[in-house]
Amino acid sequence: MNRRLIFAVLGILCFAAAIAAQIAQPLEDPAIEVRMKNLTKQLRCLVCQNETLADSQAQLAEDLRREIREQIKAGKSDQEIVAYATQRYGDFILYNPPVKATTYLLWFGPFLLLVGGTLFLFRFLKQRRAMIEAKPLTAEERRRAAKLLREI
Repeated sequence: MNRRLIFAVLGILCFAAAIAAQIAQPLEDPAIEVRMKNLTKQLRCLVCQNETLADSQAQLAEDLRREIREQIKAGKSDQEIVAYATQRYGDFILYNPPVKATTYLLWFGPFLLLVGGTLFLFRFLKQRRAMIEAKPLTAEERRRAAKLLREI
């Protein structure tokens, strides 16, 4: 009976070790992981759009992280990897896109809308104020107002 128990425990341990070996990911070089983390914080997830590649859990983000890791291992510089990503996916992949002719509206559009909206508001209020005339009540209007107030 003891042999059976020992063989059962050993079998379970071997099975657990085999499963753990399949699940465990190989440990990467810490320097590569730091570079990859810094790079993925600069790039936007194409699926989530409001998250960086470092924060996203989307499958595409995982694929892009894997590709970045492979490029780091291949010896490419950070600038080369970012240039590759922007060439392939456009400036949209950059979490902070550069200021250039094609992104002026992105960078300055909100300020232009704010200034335009403020000017419109001031103009509207000025026109409205001009439409309201402050003239005193006539004797007839005063009598009617007094009568209405007494009825209440």
